[in-house]
Amino acid sequence: MSARDQLLVVIDPVARRTDGESVRIAKDVLSAGAAVRICLPDGPEDFTKALARRGARRLVVIGDDRALLRAVGSLHRDRELAGCALSVVPVGASQTLARALGVPAGAVAAARAVLEGAQRRLDLLVDDSDGVVLGDLRIPPVGAAEADVSAGAFGAGAGAGPGAGSGADVSARAVSRVTAGGPADGHPWLRTCQSFVRTLASRPSRPVPGAGRGPARLRIEADGVVLVDLDQPVEGVRITAVHGGLAQVEVRPTSVGAEAAPLRVRAGTVTVSGPDFRYRADAVVAGPVRTRTWTVHPLAWGLTLPR
Repeated sequence: MSARDQLLVVIDPVARRTDGESVRIAKDVLSAGAAVRICLPDGPEDFTKALARRGARRLVVIGDDRALLRAVGSLHRDRELAGCALSVVPVGASQTLARALGVPAGAVAAARAVLEGAQRRLDLLVDDSDGVVLGDLRIPPVGAAEADVSAGAFGAGAGAGPGAGSGADVSARAVSRVTAGGPADGHPWLRTCQSFVRTLASRPSRPVPGAGRGPARLRIEADGVVLVDLDQPVEGVRITAVHGGLAQVEVRPTSVGAEAAPLRVRAGTVTVSGPDFRYRADAVVAGPVRTRTWTVHPLAWGLTLPR
């Protein structure tokens, strides 16, 4: 039996919890067409160890975009990415990246592509901290402000829901319930408490860090050429690995009056620096950092896709 017919199928624990039926279907399809060894890691560390024990078997990851990123990142750091033919069956809530790369939607179609497809070599964006980008990265990270707002002052959604308010609102309702049984005239301490709560409730909410930020001031260099310097605010930056060993760089300057046209170039190396900034690389928000350089590695990894 050839190595192509021997598969190591690593099933991400998140996929097992969120959509066990799709996982079962994918396993059945793969087992019907190849000799399959199943690995069920309990967490990221076990996941990484499973990749290292694949031997001559073809690696198949069943999981969402984060599982795919974890696999590529781990293989890259171990310097084994170039010699590994990777396949993925997308299962989970986040499948945008896998589909953008050409992986079919649905457990059956994706599993058949693993068995019948062909390897396609793809470029890879690698930063100076050995992080990888398969799709694109954005500065500032899309959705960062909304995530900060949803976290609020008491943590990310802890106990919050429709109708949940600020701490002052909660306190006001609590005092209102205490005094609902009768007037507060006989209790001076209650009148003092009510006055204090009303004062808090009338104050404007404290701004949440990261929400409503203005344009960023960044220095952006493409192959050593300065595209935008710190004196020119920008609304956003997008960097995407494209075929041919180059990255597509799109910079959107802040518009004054008429909308400013985006600046687009292609380069093999892109450096962004300036005040602390965060960025979203595929599905992961990273930072803050003051400088980061991304370099295109041509045809650095292989993904099994439909013929």
